Amino acid sequence: MTGSARGIGRACALKLAEAGADVVINYVRSEPAAMEVAEQIRAMGRSVAVIRADVSYRDDVDEMIQQVQQAFGQLDIIVSNVATGGFRPLLATTDRNFAAAMNINVRPLIYLVQAAQPLLESAAQRAKVVAISSHGSFMALPMYGTIGSSKAALEATVRHFALELGGRNVNFNVVRAGLVPTDSTSRLPGAAEMFAGRVHKSMTGDRLLEAEDVADTVLYLTSPLSDLVQGETLTVDGGAAIHI
Repeated sequence: MTGSARGIGRACALKLAEAGADVVINYVRSEPAAMEVAEQIRAMGRSVAVIRADVSYRDDVDEMIQQVQQAFGQLDIIVSNVATGGFRPLLATTDRNFAAAMNINVRPLIYLVQAAQPLLESAAQRAKVVAISSHGSFMALPMYGTIGSSKAALEATVRHFALELGGRNVNFNVVRAGLVPTDSTSRLPGAAEMFAGRVHKSMTGDRLLEAEDVADTVLYLTSPLSDLVQGETLTVDGGAAIHI
């Protein structure tokens, strides 16, 4: 579980542990938050490992997967949640900005699958790989061009992995999350107005989207209930994106 110390990643880690999974918490800077999540998982009676790794670097990913194999002997689920921000117009995007978005939002999934392929293919039941995306992958949002482009690339990467490895015991899918209150989304340009507008955009009554709702969808896509869901992007946003 990459990027699992806070926000959606944290909610997914806790949800999977509640469902009976042992969990690997990956972080880069948020060690106290990662340790807090780990303690909550241990309190559920599940095994947990906390691994610091910058998953935009192949060596870090290779080392992390080796540690997972040593600690658990298997790897059945990967949730690729790590992401970077950097809100700016495309006209102001530098080579460094673009490279950072692709290196952090797309490249880790490739490194993770390449390093974990033998473990995934040898899982006792179908292994599941889920990537977390956002509406910027298909919708133009202010100051979101670089991130949105990387999310579109992430979704395409998932589909191509499904083509290459779907017949070898692995399912690949995407959860495209709507606007959820997290540390990251609080820094979106116009965040206050966007969150206020959720009341009018949502089509699920008074209930608004939370990180736990995204985690519920991840839980479905990592369970045997989704064995025949392959190469898909599942949107969870309370219906916000289907109307203006």
